[in-house]
Amino acid sequence: MKLWSYQGAVLGACTLAFFATMAARLAISPVVPAIGDAFGVSNSAVGLALTGMWMAYAASQFPSGLLADRYGERRIILVAVGGTALASALVAMAPTYPVFLVGTVVLGGVAGLHFSVATSLLTRTIPNTGSAIGLHTAGAPVAGVLVPLAAGSIGVWLDWRWAVALGAAIALPSALLFGMVVRPIAPVRPDESPWSRLRLGPLLELLGRPPIALTAGLSVVGAFVWQATASFLPAFLIEYQGYGEAGAGALFSAYFVVQGLTQPLLGTLSDRVGRYPAATAAVGVGVVGYTGLVAGGGPWIVGGATLCAGLAMGWGAALLPKFMDHLGEEERSAGFGLIRTAYMVLGASGSVVTGAVADLLGWGPAFLALAGLLGGMLLVLLYGMRRARTDAAQRVAP
Repeated sequence: MKLWSYQGAVLGACTLAFFATMAARLAISPVVPAIGDAFGVSNSAVGLALTGMWMAYAASQFPSGLLADRYGERRIILVAVGGTALASALVAMAPTYPVFLVGTVVLGGVAGLHFSVATSLLTRTIPNTGSAIGLHTAGAPVAGVLVPLAAGSIGVWLDWRWAVALGAAIALPSALLFGMVVRPIAPVRPDESPWSRLRLGPLLELLGRPPIALTAGLSVVGAFVWQATASFLPAFLIEYQGYGEAGAGALFSAYFVVQGLTQPLLGTLSDRVGRYPAATAAVGVGVVGYTGLVAGGGPWIVGGATLCAGLAMGWGAALLPKFMDHLGEEERSAGFGLIRTAYMVLGASGSVVTGAVADLLGWGPAFLALAGLLGGMLLVLLYGMRRARTDAAQRVAP
């Protein structure tokens, strides 16, 4: 694939679109304290809005593929990125907390229409699918590096509303560029209703398979901690560790830098040593990192703990391929979409639960609880590794 080709243009437009949908969501977290003060609401109330956003994001991913099969990928992605711009503007201009709450939920829902559909579009357009998807996925950590720092600085210089409006400022031109670059492509199932493909029995059977159920349970915990961290790490650093908004934004960016850099390494490690061993290494580092965030002790310790947390939250690169190992070729696309929606919807409660714990007990106990959850996840992973070794020994025994 040549970068200066139509295929390269489609890849660039999709990557920019993913960057935009992630940027709009990440622009909110660095200014959570200012949002709470503006509306006179608690951390748990802001956490409820963020939980609604992430739940809507998760819930829209599975049906997005069904809609793309019916109406075409280009149309759905334009709705996703254009809708992200409008929803970000609504959140930035919200006059009251209820409007802010509705706006964040709408933002999550429209942003969630992008990823699975763009992956399908790239697969249909570019022969080197693996490289294309890898570059496309890089839009998220790039957003994680740039946007929190920018939003935090804008929040200091201007106001939280201008910081949140950064999402609209990025998404609008991204949608226009995508519309100009990407040509319409024929839908896969133009005459079939998306809802006719939703049957409860097969969906429950897939989720209930033991290897998938165990890995999904681990993923719920990992997603819970990820959501809580993405929502409240800047607020934790500001209110518990005494950082300014710009400094907290810089550490939040560093958290995403490490996450983006280590995910490919964890994925490669999982191919070599196994899914659970690689995930165990990441989660073990996370227990140390989140404990260090609470313990503090100076900028070097907090900085190092933040980097450890970033590495740990790359757990998905090691663990998510486990699902593919247990899905048949014909069920991987819809099956993985269903699984991803299921564990992300449950994990999205990390925002509201962590916000509520912070309101009741403080930020220290709230983040220490995240370390405890990762500790439980670590124990289950160790059990899974031991069970796998036992099963392997029984299979080779005479």
